[in-house]
Amino acid sequence: MNAFQILQGTAVPLGLKNVDTDIIISAEHLKVTTRQGLGKFAFAKLRSADPDNVFDSPRAAGASILIAGDNFGCGSSREHAAWAIADMGIRVIIAPRFADIFSTNAFKNGILLVELSQEQVERLLVLAKETQMMVDLRNQTVTCGEDEFRFEYDAFRKTCLLEGLDEIGITEREKPAIERHFANKARAQPWSVQAKCRS
Repeated sequence: MNAFQILQGTAVPLGLKNVDTDIIISAEHLKVTTRQGLGKFAFAKLRSADPDNVFDSPRAAGASILIAGDNFGCGSSREHAAWAIADMGIRVIIAPRFADIFSTNAFKNGILLVELSQEQVERLLVLAKETQMMVDLRNQTVTCGEDEFRFEYDAFRKTCLLEGLDEIGITEREKPAIERHFANKARAQPWSVQAKCRS
């Protein structure tokens, strides 16, 4: 996982409520086991229904932030939804509330989810059409023009994102302590350590 500290970039002002994972990535794209290439299918239903959609506007090219509506990521638990969004280049999603399973999948894929009030999100939807914004995870702030909003974030997830640690990375970081534990166990309870086979 790539470390996340400060991101400055363009935001896609989506703003729709109850965007479920089927809208994010439809079922016909769930057979793949790789994360690469899914971004081109992200939000395909919205894109095909509206030629002037926010994702395909010239301003959205290279956008790294998505501003969404309440209850973003509801529906099925498909991790492909987080894969597709990450493959689009989105590293931050701002919304009033996120579905729990999507929140976990997004975190595991290095996407920062920022919860702000409905009023603050609506303000950012307006500002994002003309102004870039900055998301600072260490100080837990979103800045756009002269507006700055503070957000709350889980301390454990914050540490993982700041240091670029996924579940494997967390385990590897504790390797010395794990090795000490097994060495102590081998000394105190030698019968519990599996004997090596002799050839």
